[in-house]
Amino acid sequence: MKFLILNGPNLNLLGIREPDVYGRETYQDLEKLVADTCRQENIAFRCFQSNHEGDLVDQIQQALGDCDGIVINPAAYTHTSVALLDAVKAVSLPTVEVHISDVASREDFRQISYIRAACIATISGEGLSGYAHAIRLLKAHLLSNNLPEEKTL
Repeated sequence: MKFLILNGPNLNLLGIREPDVYGRETYQDLEKLVADTCRQENIAFRCFQSNHEGDLVDQIQQALGDCDGIVINPAAYTHTSVALLDAVKAVSLPTVEVHISDVASREDFRQISYIRAACIATISGEGLSGYAHAIRLLKAHLLSNNLPEEKTL
């Protein structure tokens, strides 16, 4: 099993950017949490962050045939990017949307998520640990969908 862990704009500034909203942990802390969780769950992964929408779309497309699922924090692109939505729909890989902050309690414009329409779940407001939750949820989803169907006699 292999996952793409995809992070959008400004997440490279974790620990610096609005620590009252996103906490003081850094992007390196996030990468370590992802690596530790994937190791515990026996999941291969690749982690990617970009401030550029097209780079994120490219990574989603490259996941086709390489990864079994995607954990994505589109950051600000959550509220603006039909391109990310279309890319996730195109590759048809199970995807979990994750947000460090509780977007439901934030500004009105943050209540819209385009990507959510293509995701099996959204995890929000759990800080960096939301990524571990997302990875485990995605794994459970994949395992439950790969169980052999029961035959009725």
